[in-house]
Amino acid sequence: MASSSTSSLYLHYLPKASSGLRFEFRGGSSSSSHRLFVSPVVFRRQSPRLSAIRASAEGSSMRRGYNESQAVSGFPNAKVQQIASNVLPVGSFVVVTFVLWKVVEKFMSPKTSSSGDSKSSTEGVKWSIGPGTNLLQGFAAKVDRENKQRLNEFAKELRSFRSVDMSGCNFGDEGLFFLAESLGYNQTVEEVSFSANGITAAGVKAFDGVLQSNIMLKVLNLSGNPIGDEGAKTLCATLMENSSIEILQLNSTDLGDEGAKEVAELLKRNSTLRVIELNNNMIDYSGFTSLAGALLENNTIRNLHLNGNYGGALGANALSKGLEGNKSLRELHLHGNSIGDEGIRALMAGLSSHKGKLALLDLGNNSITAKGAFYVAEYIKRSKCLVWLNLYMNDIGDEGAEKVADALKQNRSIATIDIGGNNIHAEGVNAIAQALKDNAIITTLEVGYNPIGPDGAKALSEILKFHGNVKTLKLGWCQIAAKGAEYVADMLRYNNTISVLDLRANGLRDEGASCLARSLKVVNEALTSVDLGFNEIRDDGAFAIAQALKANEDVTVTSINLGNNFITKFGQSALTDARDHVLEMTEKEVEIFF
Repeated sequence: MASSSTSSLYLHYLPKASSGLRFEFRGGSSSSSHRLFVSPVVFRRQSPRLSAIRASAEGSSMRRGYNESQAVSGFPNAKVQQIASNVLPVGSFVVVTFVLWKVVEKFMSPKTSSSGDSKSSTEGVKWSIGPGTNLLQGFAAKVDRENKQRLNEFAKELRSFRSVDMSGCNFGDEGLFFLAESLGYNQTVEEVSFSANGITAAGVKAFDGVLQSNIMLKVLNLSGNPIGDEGAKTLCATLMENSSIEILQLNSTDLGDEGAKEVAELLKRNSTLRVIELNNNMIDYSGFTSLAGALLENNTIRNLHLNGNYGGALGANALSKGLEGNKSLRELHLHGNSIGDEGIRALMAGLSSHKGKLALLDLGNNSITAKGAFYVAEYIKRSKCLVWLNLYMNDIGDEGAEKVADALKQNRSIATIDIGGNNIHAEGVNAIAQALKDNAIITTLEVGYNPIGPDGAKALSEILKFHGNVKTLKLGWCQIAAKGAEYVADMLRYNNTISVLDLRANGLRDEGASCLARSLKVVNEALTSVDLGFNEIRDDGAFAIAQALKANEDVTVTSINLGNNFITKFGQSALTDARDHVLEMTEKEVEIFF
């Protein structure tokens, strides 16, 4: 309707002060807007009497108005007014609160920049050569300062020490460019390791013009950096004119056949290098062929490391031709190249014609069977210079072990032989033991990871009790059990050569530990280290070993490993007390590892 009633709502806020604000909400017709008026209210102090008179008048007036309204309006109007009297104060409070919140938000919210001044969220991000990568500008300055400080410290080390290890510092290509300057005309450092620093082919260029002028650096280690074939090419071109570096380590650097080819060209022209390490790369038959060609022309290289590549039988065959004409090689590392029996046949033929004095040969993990062991044995018989032979993790079995044992009877140069992990049983280890009977040259024998059992331990112990010159005997993971430990313990009562004994993971338990403890009570002037880890030994076994240490006043054992057993704090306490007792009585320190 055009003439609608007008309602007004007054919210009175009456503070104790003499002045304040009055909030008034006025509502009109449906077409009119609702507005909130905030107006100052001035409160004047009135006398108590005047206040009372006014209150009485207002009260009578209100009662009169109420009676008249009741008379005019009916029941429905009274109910509407009752609802309005409850709802309107609540609504007014909500509206006032909303307005005040908007006012506060306007003054408290930060100012926003115009669209023309807006920047991308990534703007101001700076690249760091340190362990952090993308850093916000607020942190970038600090990180840059820290990186520069670190690099300056590294550079100072390069100028101050003969050997500097910077492996794993993650300074990348940029850092290498900074540090390479410190190598130029450097008269101090002789060995430096930049391994595992995220250096790529681009970073290797930092050596250009630097290594050519350095006449002191002898060892350069870049292992663990993904320089690839391109980086190898750059590096080898730089080293063509270097006359000081003798050891170059490029293990795990993503080198392939092309990278090996570059190294081969370097070997043909560089007469200073003595050791080349190319382990754990991706060098295949073609790369082996290139290196074999370099061996024909190079007569200064001493050690060639090619472990963990992909030479195969063809690569071994190619390498054998290079070995025939080489006179300088002393160590050949071919572990994990899947050479196989045919590859071994070709390789042993090449080594038999080798005019040099090869002292170390690593053929571990190459899928060699008893057939391949025959070719190895034939080479052992003829070799007069081989000192270290590794056949670890092949599959020569008892038959292959017997062939190797027969060859060892004729050989008088091999001091260390590793035949671990070859599926050798008691029969095979018995043949090896017989070869030791009249052999005083072999000092280190690794038989671990072969299921020789108690019978194999017995065969070996019977010979070593009075024969041989073995100083390090490793029988870990050989399933000898407590019975085998009894044979070994009996052997220790008489043997006077074994210094290091490894019996890990043989299921000795407390019975086996007690057998060995009884031997420790006997004076043994040779034994210094015993490893009994992973043997399910409990407190009883620990108590037995502790008592043995206390009982032997002339104990020579300096290290006992009992880690990964089931020894509680009580057994540990007994062993600790025994260790302290030995120190107090003999002034000898015994390291016991739990």
